[in-house]
Amino acid sequence: MNGFGIGADLFPLLAAVLAALTCGLLGNFLVLRRLSLMGDAISHSVLPGLVIAFLIAASRSPLVMFLGAAVAGVATVVLVELVKRLGRVEPGAAMGVVFSVLFALGVLLIRQVESLGNIDLDADCVLHGQLETLAWFGAPDSWSDLLSPATLGAVPRQVWTLLGMFALASVFVAALFKELRLAAFDPALATSQGFSAPALHYALMVLVAGATVASFEAVGSILVIAMLICPAAAARLLTDRLLPQIAVSLLAALVAAAGGYLGATAVPGAFGLGAVNAAGSMSVAAGVLVAGAVVASPRHGLVSSWLRRRALALSVARDDLLAGLYRAAESGAPTPAHTGLSAVRMARASGSARRAGLLSTGEPARLTPAGEHAAREVVRRHRLWEHYLVEEAGLAPDHVHPTAEKLEHTPLAPAGDPATDPHGRPIPPALAPDPPSRDIS
Repeated sequence: MNGFGIGADLFPLLAAVLAALTCGLLGNFLVLRRLSLMGDAISHSVLPGLVIAFLIAASRSPLVMFLGAAVAGVATVVLVELVKRLGRVEPGAAMGVVFSVLFALGVLLIRQVESLGNIDLDADCVLHGQLETLAWFGAPDSWSDLLSPATLGAVPRQVWTLLGMFALASVFVAALFKELRLAAFDPALATSQGFSAPALHYALMVLVAGATVASFEAVGSILVIAMLICPAAAARLLTDRLLPQIAVSLLAALVAAAGGYLGATAVPGAFGLGAVNAAGSMSVAAGVLVAGAVVASPRHGLVSSWLRRRALALSVARDDLLAGLYRAAESGAPTPAHTGLSAVRMARASGSARRAGLLSTGEPARLTPAGEHAAREVVRRHRLWEHYLVEEAGLAPDHVHPTAEKLEHTPLAPAGDPATDPHGRPIPPALAPDPPSRDIS
């Protein structure tokens, strides 16, 4: 494993982090507007804009490249809208058509002008970036020596460009946060409030194009696409509020960039292999963060969803057990009526009911006063739903039991106070709410 070197790694890592932060910040509004593929489209379709801008100005200055990318970015948005409206296709297909055609056009333009011999731009550079070219030859050996004016003079142009782009994106989001938030959720309301949602949309697309261009030379479009989508997507899974989402997305972008860059050498080195492409490694790290959010999100993750389903299944099983005991006592049967529960679910439901103080601890189990109250409510809801389905929905009495078995577990019940259900069984009258019992988890 190779250690971190100031000369070899400092500026490449700074460029990667700044590119990730810029794209991660802007990507929040692409994800909110369901335009994640637009970032992919722009990152590919700005290529012809870059080449044409270079041919016109004979310069690769950041201003020239930004103007070319901005024009290409706006043209991409306009073309997507035209294809979507005139071709009557869904937005994803329209974006795919436009970025495929424009990226192919950009590659053809590069091939055509290669014979000029004075263009330093190719498809591989655009896709993978050239972080290795940012190495600092003659760098000091210690961190303390970095605190000198000479360090600022050694900072590569690409790092300054990315820093300026991140500052511009931060000012844009901070100054127009309220407008961007409203336009993301309700463009029509935003326009009615006095600011144009389409204008904000095009301004955002121009900034995305600028971030793409600022990142091309250093990290390439693969990382741009990943950072425009992955940090914001991971943050969206972790929170439902926009401001915390932006903060989490920036943290995710930072972790993916730094972790992916360091892992590009450390992980292969642990297996005796050579280093891999840093931009690709950072993109993989961003994908791992999204996968982690999918699994561990507190509200939308797989684990939390499984826990909620498990808790719901336990609650339903407990209701069935209590209702079965109540019906058995109601009919005078010595044993509970059949509840349809397996032995495992019966054991879990019994344990849960005992912990909640709904069942006695001895054998055979009996309903406590709190358990009888809960059981009466379940049976009451069941029979009220059966009465409703027959009298109001017009179903036959022998067809309503399965549906009522599902509806009885909801806290709602039909209005009214009939005496019997369609089968002639008495409907328990409503009782006053029972005092809260112990934890039922």
